[in-house]
Amino acid sequence: MCQHLIPCPTSDATDREAAKVIVTFCEQGWSLLCNGVIVFEDTGELLPDGTLIEPHRGPAVHALAA
Repeated sequence: MCQHLIPCPTSDATDREAAKVIVTFCEQGWSLLCNGVIVFEDTGELLPDGTLIEPHRGPAVHALAA
């Protein structure tokens, strides 16, 4: 699927999120990567085969009051 000179990671690679964004729909909160993965603002993913990857961002870091 990827046509870049240095190919992007495939959709089944562990670093699949490193693929280049080919289209972004900010108002809807998702982007399509050149490997066919759809990534969502909440860090969830939809793989080309229909597999859903749950959001996987870490907890928010809060500054301690001084």
